[in-house]
Amino acid sequence: MSALREKLENDLVAAMKARDLVRTRTLRIALTAIRNEEVAGERPRELSDDDVVKVLTREAKKRREAAAAFADAGRDAQAEAERNEGAVLEEYLPAQLTDEELGALVAEAIAETGATGPRAIGQVMKAVSPKVAGRAEGGRVAAEVKRRLAESGG
Repeated sequence: MSALREKLENDLVAAMKARDLVRTRTLRIALTAIRNEEVAGERPRELSDDDVVKVLTREAKKRREAAAAFADAGRDAQAEAERNEGAVLEEYLPAQLTDEELGALVAEAIAETGATGPRAIGQVMKAVSPKVAGRAEGGRVAAEVKRRLAESGG
């Protein structure tokens, strides 16, 4: 079992003992998503810490999107509940990159690949994605890559 999954399970037990309903509910959802990922595919497999981070990132993104949808619909209580769950999940994810850090990684990837113009987005994304894994959302990375490539004379 990965160290991160073990930590999630131990924290779930602690949350249940402390009667922390939000944390208990969130960790149960996260562990269920991890178990589902383990049995998806042709045969069951054990997830690495990186795989667990990907699942948690996906779950956190769902919470952000749901909170935004509830807030737009004027359902503030549900939006707040989703934000609270998202905050619990964020505790288990790597720190997010700042705009400056992301910009530096993208510039480095562009320099490495020698890419120019908007047609090279895929090439740069392929180079930069492993470096930012779990620390920046794909849409944010893609936007920065597009911006940098447009500046470089696309």
